[in-house]
Amino acid sequence: MGIFSTIKNAIFGKAKAAEPAPAPQPDPAAAAPAAPVASPAPVPISEVDVEAILTEMAAGKNLNWRTSIVDLMKLVGLESSLSERKELASELGYTGALDGSAEMNIWLHKRVMQELAANGGLVPASMLD
Repeated sequence: MGIFSTIKNAIFGKAKAAEPAPAPQPDPAAAAPAAPVASPAPVPISEVDVEAILTEMAAGKNLNWRTSIVDLMKLVGLESSLSERKELASELGYTGALDGSAEMNIWLHKRVMQELAANGGLVPASMLD
């Protein structure tokens, strides 16, 4: 599993854990027919609010995950070393120098947000540009 998959799973897994549990189904043999019980529809993956989940995860932590790939990686429990960021950059198709420059880190953050959006996450437009 790649680094981006780990980031996505950390965020989308939080959303899945927050989904309401399905209502228990009555035993059809136990009682007379009753009105059907409507169970809540599962939340579609396209409704995963990435910003809300990350904001909740960051509560009480001094991390600038909104603009920093280093802090975003720390927030989801990943090592944010240069070697890990190089691996993420290679995984996401970065073609510049893998030197940990501001250019590389800014590109990585934007690309991760774009990939989260492409995989069904709701990401503010300001994080995609």
